[in-house]
Amino acid sequence: MVKEIQLRIPIQEEKFEGILKKKAARFLNIAEKDISAVKVLRKSIDARKSDIVFNYKVAVYIHEQLPEFSEYSFEYKDVTKSKEVHIIGFGPAGMFAALRCIELGYKPVVLERGKKVQERRRDLRAINQFHIVNEDSNYCFGEGGAGTYSDGKLYTRSLKRGDVRRVFENLVFHGATEEILVDAHPHIGTNNLPKIVENIRETVL
Repeated sequence: MVKEIQLRIPIQEEKFEGILKKKAARFLNIAEKDISAVKVLRKSIDARKSDIVFNYKVAVYIHEQLPEFSEYSFEYKDVTKSKEVHIIGFGPAGMFAALRCIELGYKPVVLERGKKVQERRRDLRAINQFHIVNEDSNYCFGEGGAGTYSDGKLYTRSLKRGDVRRVFENLVFHGATEEILVDAHPHIGTNNLPKIVENIRETVL
């Protein structure tokens, strides 16, 4: 049996080993030994008052084991000889459009004006240090798009959000930490983004 519950953990208790299992057992009025595992689904912090707490949404596995397989595994088809779909740009939209094409059995052909993500670093350094702008490789153009060298926060202003979790799972599959799946304000980090972009490129190629 699996039950989803909400837990509030005071900040001073959050670091204690086994605290989620202990709180879940108390919440469900069952023995701790009956709980096989506790999986975090969502985590946020409430600092509106002096008593700061973490809000957790968890799945409690009662006499049942966690699935061994990854819930965010992806199988991409061999589309070498498939019908081509041309995609303009390899920013976030272009990357995920290319991945989706492969899932659907199409061969994505990406047309990107700028350079590879690691090669962009030199051009960005030239902008910051010498005020020299490469029109084809800068903060706007290049593999990964404009957000690659931002702070790595993940959010959308779109009212038609689609399957946001599936996007996050794909990022984890390509190298992001699993924390982005549960944090209320997910953050990849600038230091991690370039490698993730490279991994997505390798999948597309």
